[in-house]
Amino acid sequence: MIDLGETKTGTSTAGAALPRLLDARRRYLPVLATLALLALMYGLGAVNYEGFSDTQVLLNVLIDNAFLLVVAVGMTFVILTGGIDLSVGAVVALTTMISASLLEQRGWPPGVVLPLVLLIGAAFGFAMGCVIHFFEIQPFIATLAGMFLARGLCYVISTDSIPITDGFWTTMAQSKLRAGGFFVSTSVLIALVVVLGAAYVLAYTRLGRDVYAVGGSPQSALLMGLPVGRTRIAVYTISGFCSALGGVLLSFYMLSGYGLHATGLELDAIAAVVIGGTLLTGGSGYLFGTVLGVLVLGLIQTIITFQGNLSSWWTKIVIGVLLAAFILLQRAVSRRAS
Repeated sequence: MIDLGETKTGTSTAGAALPRLLDARRRYLPVLATLALLALMYGLGAVNYEGFSDTQVLLNVLIDNAFLLVVAVGMTFVILTGGIDLSVGAVVALTTMISASLLEQRGWPPGVVLPLVLLIGAAFGFAMGCVIHFFEIQPFIATLAGMFLARGLCYVISTDSIPITDGFWTTMAQSKLRAGGFFVSTSVLIALVVVLGAAYVLAYTRLGRDVYAVGGSPQSALLMGLPVGRTRIAVYTISGFCSALGGVLLSFYMLSGYGLHATGLELDAIAAVVIGGTLLTGGSGYLFGTVLGVLVLGLIQTIITFQGNLSSWWTKIVIGVLLAAFILLQRAVSRRAS
């Protein structure tokens, strides 16, 4: 009788563990698919193009896309709550314009300009979050208005490109950290610090748990007493801050401010997040997947560059195909989960 009871308990435990195991596999499937795609692309590039397998090529992808990675981190927070932020590209451009104008035309010191533009970006995101929450405006509409506003402010400052010659900015643009014959820019290190900090927030803080809960079901989160409104405002504030920081990194990269900088960047950020496995409906996703998504976009551009005879528009075509494929994958995973 004792043995029979132990057998029933063991069977019951195994039966309860099986659904959890299957659920974990479903949650990790999109990220694993992105990782497999990245490995496949890198392998095909290494086989077909001489010099592609050089580690510096992969590091160059990070160097060229450090600003996109930071913006995509903020977008991940927003999409995890089931929202969207179409203003990020315009805020990036506005940040470059404000920085260039204050540094070159007003003569402000970089120690004042840098925290000021970050504060402006965070305040811009905070304002959009408040509009979305208190006026119950759809995030698509509210952030679309924010996009037009920020892009228009760029041209209020100047219709022309403003070169940046400030000593601090040029030093940050030219500085490289070398190790073992390879190098990365300072912007890459800043982006990686942002990724690690954001990953910690999502995994180990109350805000992170609230973000996932709100994205999973806002009504349930509200019934549980979670601060749904405060969480929504917080994620748009984070997105605005990350957009401003991405604008600073882009100004390091371009050494200029221009109203046409980062045109379409919001779509690249959304694509990176979705290809990285974050559900557009919210509630499921990982920052590691977003990093992989940015690397996938960067490798597509690199492969087209190595090919040499393809138009840059092929980048958009391939991204569109991948985005459609990952949305279908997410849909299939969601259906199985339900």
